[in-house]
Amino acid sequence: MPKTYSDRLSAQDNSFLLMETPNCHMHVSSTLIYEAAALRGSDGGIDFSRIKLATESYLHLIPRYRQKLHFIPLENHAVWVDDRHFSLDYHIRHTALPKPGTEAQLKKLSARIMAQPLDRTRPLWETWIVEGLENDRFAVITKIHHCMIDGSSGVDIAQIMMSTDPNAPIPEAPIFAPRPAPANTQLLREEVWRRTSLPLQILKGINAFVTETEDLATEVTARAKILWETLGQGLKASATPMNGPPSPHRKFDWHEMPLADIKAIRKGLDCSVNDAVLTIVTGAVREFLKMRGASPEDLEFKISTPVSTRKEKDKGRLGNRVSSWIISLPIDEDDPKRQLEKIHATTQGLKQTNQALGVEMIMKVAEVAPASLLSLGAQSVSGPINSIVTNVPGPQVPLYLQGAKLLSLFPQVPLLGEMGLGIALMSYDGKICWGFNANPDVIPDLGAFVSFIRSAIDRVAATAGVTVSTSATNIAATKKTARPRKEKLDSQDKGIDVGETVLPGGDRVEPTSA
Repeated sequence: MPKTYSDRLSAQDNSFLLMETPNCHMHVSSTLIYEAAALRGSDGGIDFSRIKLATESYLHLIPRYRQKLHFIPLENHAVWVDDRHFSLDYHIRHTALPKPGTEAQLKKLSARIMAQPLDRTRPLWETWIVEGLENDRFAVITKIHHCMIDGSSGVDIAQIMMSTDPNAPIPEAPIFAPRPAPANTQLLREEVWRRTSLPLQILKGINAFVTETEDLATEVTARAKILWETLGQGLKASATPMNGPPSPHRKFDWHEMPLADIKAIRKGLDCSVNDAVLTIVTGAVREFLKMRGASPEDLEFKISTPVSTRKEKDKGRLGNRVSSWIISLPIDEDDPKRQLEKIHATTQGLKQTNQALGVEMIMKVAEVAPASLLSLGAQSVSGPINSIVTNVPGPQVPLYLQGAKLLSLFPQVPLLGEMGLGIALMSYDGKICWGFNANPDVIPDLGAFVSFIRSAIDRVAATAGVTVSTSATNIAATKKTARPRKEKLDSQDKGIDVGETVLPGGDRVEPTSA
C-alpha cells in the first residue's frame, strides 16, 4: 500500500489561515502585463492551450500547487496533502476585456478577482489569462494564499513560471501520482506524539542556545526586551480617514517608475532605497489626510514593513520566513528632509536592536503553544496598524512567458483589520512597480492617493537635487487632452465599468464594488 503523505504548516503559515475572515482575504496577488505578439494564435487570440501546457510542465517544481489543506482533528492547525482530484482547468482561467481594453478596465477586473476568496477545498491558487489589453498586450492575474508564500518565495515562483530565454521549449511534464492522505486517526496520533516530544526538543534547543551564546545573560536580557517591545508596539494606532470597518470589496491602482530614479534619489540623499520609499509614502499619506480634513500633526500613523528572515538555505522553498518592523511615519513633518531624517533614525534603531527578531521568536514559541501565542504573533504583524508598505526586490533581467516578454508586474498586498490601503512595490528589469490595494468603502478616491505619490516623488527628488522622469508634471504633459486637475482625479476614482465578465464555459466574475 502506498505510503501516506502530509506536511504540517508552520505556525507562521497557519497564522495566515487563522487571520482570514469573510472581509479579510489572505491571498497575495499580482497583475502582470506582457507583449502579446509571441503568444498570438492563428485565430488572433492568445494561445491559451500553450500557456496551460507550459504551466503543467513546471507544476512538479512547485508541489504546493497540487496540494490542499487538511485540518488535524481537534486542532485549528492544517497539514498539506496531495489533491487526488487536482484539475488544472479549475486553476487556469481565461477571460478578456471588453473593447477598448484599457488599463483602467484591467485595474477594475483585477480588483474584482482579488475581492473573491480562494476555495479552501482546492489548492490555494488561481491564474487568470486576460486578453484584449490595448497596445497589443495581454495580462496575467495571479492569486496565491499567503499561507503558501511570502514576497521572496513569490519571486522564486515567478522565475520558475517564466524564463530568461524567449525561446525556451516546453519540457515534458512528469506524471502526477498523488500520495494518499493519512487518516484522521493517524494525524491525531502524530500530533499527540509531536506534543509529547516537545519538552525534549525544547531542552535540546535551550542546550544549543546556551552552548552557542558567548554572553548568556546579555543575550537573554536583549531578547526579552525585544519580545516585550514586539508585543507592545502594536497596542495603539490613531483612528484616521484611511482606516475603517473591513469590507470584502477592493479597488486597485498602480504606478510605474524607472529604478534609476529611486537610485538617484537614494544617492542624492545618502540613504537606503527603503528609506527613500518610506519618505515618499510619508509625503503622500500626509497630503491625503490633509485633503480629507485631518490634521497630520495630531495623528500617529503606523505601518508594518515586512522584513525577510529567509536564509540562503531557504531559497526556493515555499512558505513564510518573514518578520515585521512597525514604524510610525513622521506625517507631522512637512519637509521631506526632516521626514527622511526621522525615518532613517527609526530604521537604524530597528536594525541595531534587531527588532525583526521579535516576531521570529514569537513564531518559534507558537510551535510549542499555538493556542496561547499564535494570535500574539499575528497581532505583531497585523496591528493595530494603519497600513502595510512592502518592498520586494525582483529580477533585473527580462523574463518571458513562452516568448511573451513581461513588461510590468504590479503586486497587491492583503488588507488586514481596518486598513483602508496596502502598498506593495516590486522591482523588475530596471523598473519599480507600485501596487495600491484599497478598501473602496474607506478609500473610494484611490486615484487621488496615487497622484499624491507622484507629487511626493517630485518633492523627495527635488530635495535630493535630482530630476526624475516620472514626475507628476511630466505625466500631465504627456496627456493627449488637458483637463482641470480635480476632473482628472474624479475620473480616475470612478474608473470604467467593465460590466460582468463572462468566461469560456459560462463562468462569471462575481461583481463587487471594486
